[in-house]
Amino acid sequence: MLYDVRTYTTHPGKLQKQLALYKEKGFATQCQHLGKPFAFLLPETGNINAFTHIWCYKDAADRELRRAAMKADPAWIEYVKLTADTAYYLHQENHLMYDSPFMSA
Repeated sequence: MLYDVRTYTTHPGKLQKQLALYKEKGFATQCQHLGKPFAFLLPETGNINAFTHIWCYKDAADRELRRAAMKADPAWIEYVKLTADTAYYLHQENHLMYDSPFMSA
């Protein structure tokens, strides 16, 4: 299993606005192509302007195929444009990770 761990940091005070935009315009389309996320995490402590979501794929080829389909979807293209126009994001960090051998045994 390949995990795509994505952490997004918004400008101070913009987290809830970005989450509302994502809920309204992005989440359903993303789930249509990628499936439901393994986790969508909001901060209790630490950086209160950041959130993390984790998506699961069989492997890198599966990830590439599903993300390509999503990026070609007009609804996703609209969401990406709206997100860019709002400029709520400050930083994005992605990590592709696999289970450790003792976890998948």
